[in-house]
Amino acid sequence: MKPVNGLHHVTAIAGKAQRNLDFYAGVLGLRLVKKSVNQDDPGTYHLFYADAEGRPGTDLTFFPWENMAPARKGTGLAVEVQLAVPQGSLAFWEARLQGYGVRLGDSEERFGEKALPLRDPDGLEVALVETSPRPFSPWERTHVPENRQIMGLHGARLWQQVLAPSADFLTRVMGFESAGQENGWSRYAVAGGGSGQFVDIKELPSQPKGQWGTGSIHHLAWSVDDTPHEMAVRKQILAAGIPATKQIDRFWFKSVYFNEPGGVVFELATDGPGFAVDEDPARLGESLVLPPWLEPHRPQIEAVLPRLEAPSPGLPEH
Repeated sequence: MKPVNGLHHVTAIAGKAQRNLDFYAGVLGLRLVKKSVNQDDPGTYHLFYADAEGRPGTDLTFFPWENMAPARKGTGLAVEVQLAVPQGSLAFWEARLQGYGVRLGDSEERFGEKALPLRDPDGLEVALVETSPRPFSPWERTHVPENRQIMGLHGARLWQQVLAPSADFLTRVMGFESAGQENGWSRYAVAGGGSGQFVDIKELPSQPKGQWGTGSIHHLAWSVDDTPHEMAVRKQILAAGIPATKQIDRFWFKSVYFNEPGGVVFELATDGPGFAVDEDPARLGESLVLPPWLEPHRPQIEAVLPRLEAPSPGLPEH
């Protein structure tokens, strides 16, 4: 069995694009590494935030659908994204976020790690989790000190009405292993576990199904090395009776989409060619970038997208 490598990116749904940019780039200090559009709905931005290099596994992305209704939290959805921060940095983050009026939960310990839950301006549940050093390129143009910066995606949490089908799929088809239970959460880890290589699931049989909307996670993307690796995992998914799309060229990576048995949308995404394939690495995210097949429609696309001002790192959101 060919397992996946861990998280590649997580994509969520936002409301106002500028508010999203101000929070994730300005308040959290992530780098906007790609300003593009939803390739299936080109009248909507697709904003990609990551470390300075935009490496796979550090990337949190958003579709800002301003007119969409708020999400309804429930089963069959990913309900939280966890971001990795350095050991000893949560006190800094708690003070910084309180200064911006961010909605914080109580600090807690999860599987031996300290976590600070919060909600973004659209209500998306995020947790900053202290973890050991990991591959990460710090971003210079932020007021967040290098030794406090978000290092990438740490994990994600799902709600399911029934745990067993999802657990069986993760372990039998995608190469995960059970990594323990705590407070009703069951953890499944891949590639040895560690930051960016796990998902937590809570079984909630009496909870209704959730509904996508602003403030919800749209899908979790799992990293694969390249096309042969992606096709091998896709073959395992199809053999398990789960429908999956053909490989779709997203230009910066190649994707396969499917719903795991509990209904959460998963993606397989190749690690390359990466975000520097069409932009100078020093200028990632500064201009609207379109894949070649949308470039002929640039005038119409730009006419409907709201104007985005660069965030002022370290200053309160607009």
